Amino acid sequence: MTSRRLVLAGVSSGVGKTSITIGLMAAFMKKGFTVQGFKCGPDYIDPSYHTAVTNRPSRNLDSWMLPKEVVKEVYVKGSEGADISIIEGVMGFYDGKSPTSNQGSTAELSVVLDAPTFLIVDCSAMARSAAAIVKGFQVLDPEVNIAGVIANKVGSKGHYELIKEAVEQECGIPVCGYLLKNKNIEMPERHLGLVPSIERGELDEQLAQLGDAVAETIDVERIYQISKRPPLNAEPSLFQRKASIDVKVAVARDEAFNFYYPENLELIEAYGAEILYFSPVKGEVLPSEADGLYLGGGFPEQFAEKLAENNEVKHSIAERIEKGMPVLAECGGLMYLSESITTIDGNTYPMAGVLKGKTEMQAKLAALGYREISGLENNYLFNDGMEVRGHEFHYSTFKPAVELPGAYRVSSRFGTGEEGFLYKNVIAGYTHIHFASNPLVLKNFLQKCKEEQRNG
Repeated sequence: MTSRRLVLAGVSSGVGKTSITIGLMAAFMKKGFTVQGFKCGPDYIDPSYHTAVTNRPSRNLDSWMLPKEVVKEVYVKGSEGADISIIEGVMGFYDGKSPTSNQGSTAELSVVLDAPTFLIVDCSAMARSAAAIVKGFQVLDPEVNIAGVIANKVGSKGHYELIKEAVEQECGIPVCGYLLKNKNIEMPERHLGLVPSIERGELDEQLAQLGDAVAETIDVERIYQISKRPPLNAEPSLFQRKASIDVKVAVARDEAFNFYYPENLELIEAYGAEILYFSPVKGEVLPSEADGLYLGGGFPEQFAEKLAENNEVKHSIAERIEKGMPVLAECGGLMYLSESITTIDGNTYPMAGVLKGKTEMQAKLAALGYREISGLENNYLFNDGMEVRGHEFHYSTFKPAVELPGAYRVSSRFGTGEEGFLYKNVIAGYTHIHFASNPLVLKNFLQKCKEEQRNG
């Protein structure tokens, strides 16, 4: 495990965190380093950028969804074999679950991981005032280690020199470089259809340009020196074998279904189960030996035509569901199990038809935010009083054609309500559950798979 780690944090959303993160990763890669990427929070899209640049699966680090010791363990596991770990922040440095604490914020995570932070400041309309901004971030919480600054969107090298002089005098930390405002290197708009483009290599040239831009005006060597910290220790528990539940779980994984936390898949194996990957987009039917199915989120609307054409896949899943196969479907998985998906351009495509109702895409966000989740009646994932944490983010709505029992009771900053649906042994909802927040939820799913295996 590398002892070199750093956090790239922004003073707010939109200051260029992702561009600088990817550029810095690419610059280190060009120097021959092995780089590990991490993302604060539950985001699935930014980690796909990291993975494309570093050729190593990026992991999410979330100090609200996961206990702090588990966060450390995820970090230590992910960093194995890397020369340096780069952690991209979320929103502004201090923005998280609450406006009155650091809970769930990049700041909290930087303290948990004892990681030096480089604060990214949009300097497009200021000079000395940049020092006041940095100073404010330094003094709000004395526990954080803001070790350096990167100036983004500056007008010229002369403009940068003014900022550097002011910040270093008033804040006592180095300004390690800049990117010009007119560099004309912008990340593509972040939307749910972006990940397939990244995976197809369509953005490779743009990502390489970011690396060149960072290497030209940011002191990569200085950042590397500052990133040195004592090794982080974590008690291994999450990835150790927990039980021996001898079942096979099919996992849909392709361009349409790829929103899975790596820890969720690793926990399935830690309980002794075997994962069978298959691709509905490529026409691969549900593996006949599967005892259960995990249908994650992704982009079924982007591949609705292909999914609709693959009738054998849909039939193989629907047939097993009718026979009682346990299924956990999240977001895109729920959409695929519905009768149809209507895309934003008004085209309607038939899906698996297990859940009687239609899915419709819409231009505006339907839901976003953290969720505390417990089970409603007949939800076998949960024992009495059990809770798990997760996240919801989607542009579609599912409109049931018949009355379906609810799956979850969810609490958010907006209050408490019901979410998801039950049908036979299918549990489907929009919430992405992080098993590491309560692995017993996963254990209950696998035990249900074992029970149905015996019944079969």
